[in-house]
Amino acid sequence: MLILGFESSCDETGVALYDTNHGLLSHALHSQVVMHAEYGGVVPELASRDHIRRALPLTEQVLQSADKTLADVDGIAYTQGPGLSGALLVGTSIAQSLAFSLKIPSIGVHHLEGHLLAPLLELNPPKFPFVALLVSGGHSQLMRVDGIGQYQLLGDTLDDAAGEAFDKTAKLLGLGYPGGPALAKAALNGKPRFTLPRPMLHSKDLNFSFSGLKTAVLTLVNKLQPLDEQTQADVAWEFQEAVTEILTTKCMTALRETGLDNLIVSGGVGANQRLRERLNKATQRKLCKVSYPRLEFCTDNGAMIAFAGAKRLETMQATEQDYRFSVRPRWDLAELLTP
Repeated sequence: MLILGFESSCDETGVALYDTNHGLLSHALHSQVVMHAEYGGVVPELASRDHIRRALPLTEQVLQSADKTLADVDGIAYTQGPGLSGALLVGTSIAQSLAFSLKIPSIGVHHLEGHLLAPLLELNPPKFPFVALLVSGGHSQLMRVDGIGQYQLLGDTLDDAAGEAFDKTAKLLGLGYPGGPALAKAALNGKPRFTLPRPMLHSKDLNFSFSGLKTAVLTLVNKLQPLDEQTQADVAWEFQEAVTEILTTKCMTALRETGLDNLIVSGGVGANQRLRERLNKATQRKLCKVSYPRLEFCTDNGAMIAFAGAKRLETMQATEQDYRFSVRPRWDLAELLTP
């Protein structure tokens, strides 16, 4: 079964072809980072318009790269939510229109399920069951994953997620946009000069809280004004140490409490090299295994949507297709969790 996948939830337009027998055949991605950098963040209307410009040319590129045509496609997957409503509408309308014209099935995919399953795109994918750390945008969650659609929430963020804290701290430090990569780059030149709190590090649950850490950075930055480049780097270093220590500790606790020895990490923060370094060392000490998607699949992409859609379509019973479409900007992942 050949699945064409569309991702357009925010500021990346992603298109991919996934074959259930041969794996990922091709994928293409256009990032809007340069366009939004001028404004210091994503401008929803500009994002939607750019998706319109990019989606069809990227589709043609993906098909040509795989030496396929639309006639070869057996199904279409698209990000239905959560995300920016206008951006979601672009990908959803294109996907449903193509499915209708080709008379093939289509399926709306939860954006976070795409991230959750992204490590399974690798040549040696992790085996079920495993603990998953999902750190993408406004989400920081720990889950037990027993199979496709078999998810149990172990821990969630109570306020700001790790990605949000990275972005907001980068802005406080004047490091530019996108904040996460900018802060990680600055931290490379940082030194252990300051001490920031580790919220909920020793709590008796697997939940997260990063709002207080961000506030601590704000208080520190106000005391240190004006900031020179080395001070920026030193604060960035300590902030990154705090976040990665919390995430690593919670992951290891989740493995211990579930009795599992397999961890996967997905989402944008999963690309952070310091986090990977900590998790690699921690899991090695405990004789556990940790898996990540390749860096290009940590951020939003069409490959993860095509893959998640393919797995969903494989298990769906044949029914009459409804090509009406809607988007779900606020789609709670809890709706996919195993009761």
